[in-house]
Amino acid sequence: MRNLDEHTVTQAVVDLLSGTPDPRLKLILVRLITHLHNFAREVELTEEELLEAILFLTATGQKCSDKRQEFILLSDVLGLSMLTVAMNNKKPEGCTESTVFGPFHVEGAPVYDNGADIANGAVGEPCLVRGTVKDRNGVPIAGAELEVWQADAEGNYDVQYPDLKTHQARGVLRSRPDGSFEFRTVVAVAYPIPVDGPVGDLLRATGRHPWRPAHLHFMIKAKQYQTLVTHVFRNGDQYLDSDAVFGVRQTLVADWIRQPDGGYTLNYDFVLNPAD
Repeated sequence: MRNLDEHTVTQAVVDLLSGTPDPRLKLILVRLITHLHNFAREVELTEEELLEAILFLTATGQKCSDKRQEFILLSDVLGLSMLTVAMNNKKPEGCTESTVFGPFHVEGAPVYDNGADIANGAVGEPCLVRGTVKDRNGVPIAGAELEVWQADAEGNYDVQYPDLKTHQARGVLRSRPDGSFEFRTVVAVAYPIPVDGPVGDLLRATGRHPWRPAHLHFMIKAKQYQTLVTHVFRNGDQYLDSDAVFGVRQTLVADWIRQPDGGYTLNYDFVLNPAD
């Protein structure tokens, strides 16, 4: 492997992967290296630019914590997250569409009964959320686990408040025997993704805005059904057509209905796809 040049180094690296035991790992690495090297040749990447990219990725890792995943955020704003979701969640017509996971899911969300207030003190206008979980034939799915999380009226998730000791606007509940569920929370609002890290630097450098349209996150699990990770977006939001992370699907847009008492209601039904 002496005297390698810009034309021969790629094959030399690929040849060293010939003994990789895992065929899937081998395929991914070979294609990644090939495309990465071809990209560097295509743009005539300089040493200074490579170092800048390495420092950017280093800073991205340093920004990650148990409450924030900057690499997920980076994947989101580059459209890679939504591309992967779209490729891996092809479902029959009528099933609820999947969308991006986002960087603010955390383990250990509190468990609630139906009808409970999962806002738990989060600021915002009151909202009652109701719906059902069913299969493609309209059969109710009892005992489905619904995990919900959202930002408050300030556009922040609970984990973004360093001094907050309890979870807010986040919880887990199960569908009733008839597949129905309901909980109280606060009205979803549009908010900017965090811009105090490398992802924010990237958005500013490219002239992009950081805003996401108002939405609720849902992750729904049920035996013998595919896990659904999705959002429900608020109809009429100004950022529906320019979501910073490309996650909007028209079938996931719903109306928040204003009530005479000043609160809101949201009704949305989820349709799960069988696991097989």
